[in-house]
Amino acid sequence: MSKVAAKSFICRGFLNPVTSAGRTGVDIGASAKLELVDKFCYLPVGDMLSVDGDADAAVEARIRISWNMFRQLVPLLTNKDVSLIMRGRLYSSLVRSSMLHGSDTWPVRKENVVALQRAEMRMVRWMCGVKLKDRLPSKELRESQRLGIDDIALVLPQNRLRWYGHVLQKEDDDWVKKCMEYEVEGPRPRRRPNRTCREVVREDCQARKMNKVHAIDRCKRRKMIKDVR
Repeated sequence: MSKVAAKSFICRGFLNPVTSAGRTGVDIGASAKLELVDKFCYLPVGDMLSVDGDADAAVEARIRISWNMFRQLVPLLTNKDVSLIMRGRLYSSLVRSSMLHGSDTWPVRKENVVALQRAEMRMVRWMCGVKLKDRLPSKELRESQRLGIDDIALVLPQNRLRWYGHVLQKEDDDWVKKCMEYEVEGPRPRRRPNRTCREVVREDCQARKMNKVHAIDRCKRRKMIKDVR
């Protein structure tokens, strides 16, 4: 039987934190020990989880993975015998999907969105055979006469709200729904609280004037998700 390494976070945000000073793990009994780490990847191709609760590590990891995927497909995505529209569809299905894997629950900040946009536009320019010195607007390269893909900054909230609607449709005793609505008890540390996924989803809903009733209704949700452009 192969050994599976179990890991645990170093808890910093509590009044009595478990720190890594002089410790490398936590003994949970039954000859089992959890390694103390700052971040780790959940499943081989899963999301990157960080002790700080932000999306920085996840965004960095997904950009790296998407670049690996892009480079494998460069001969196809830059092939002039393939139309730009078809290249855009291939890019969305294979590269962008790997870049946004797990993004439904990221507590993204503006810096994270900018990092994703920069990585994507480098790939878009590569596919179109355009350089920065050509000074062509990003929107022109993405639009229908070129690749026909939306700005990744618009796709992120669409994915989040789609996932949010699926969660609301679950039974009240479903653990995913409970986690989404769970309120952590106890005193908060004396600093600005970390940005949460629920906060980001709330902002997305406010931008589209969407409530829970709209989010549960699939038809209304689909229409309202794409209202903000």
